Amino acid sequence: MRMNSQAEHWAEGFPAVEPRRARVLILGTLPSAESIRQGQYYAHPRNAFWPIMGEVFGTGREWPYDRRLRRLGARGVMLWDVLRAAHRPGSLDSAIHPRRREANAIPELLARHPELEAIVFNGAPAEALFRRHVAPECGARLAKLKLARLPSTSPAHAARTFAQKLAAWRAALAPFRTPRRGTAGPSRAPRDGSGANRRR
Repeated sequence: MRMNSQAEHWAEGFPAVEPRRARVLILGTLPSAESIRQGQYYAHPRNAFWPIMGEVFGTGREWPYDRRLRRLGARGVMLWDVLRAAHRPGSLDSAIHPRRREANAIPELLARHPELEAIVFNGAPAEALFRRHVAPECGARLAKLKLARLPSTSPAHAARTFAQKLAAWRAALAPFRTPRRGTAGPSRAPRDGSGANRRR
């Protein structure tokens, strides 16, 4: 029964949404149960991610999902999560088991994108997991990147209003609002609808 319980609570994430020429990487923690069910990044209806993307890049939830990804890709925006998989009952970051978790191959991703300018963390847990499990493997590459922790778009993070979250995200992503020549949509697009987040 215990092994069955562990298997039931084992959550697996998705491939990165990876433009050919990426400028900024947005990192969350791990897909929520709703995101996994729908196969889309930030699929929870109360998550503020896509409304914020709508305000910043014009890629709101009213657009078809694949079109939203293409629009972000045209701005050089990558989406991924720090964790590839973990034991996590439910969808909250606080429920992620401290030992039964696996990080994504983010150092390899960074090596494929020497043009990357910044990493943006969707919430404090994403940054903490990155610094613990990923940063030590990145070496000098991190010194060339701007790292920014932004307020989580999860509805579980209610300490800030939508307006406050939007202001922080808008300021951090302002340099990437204009497409750069040679930047294209996802060349390594995830399988149809892949994506992730806790209550995302």
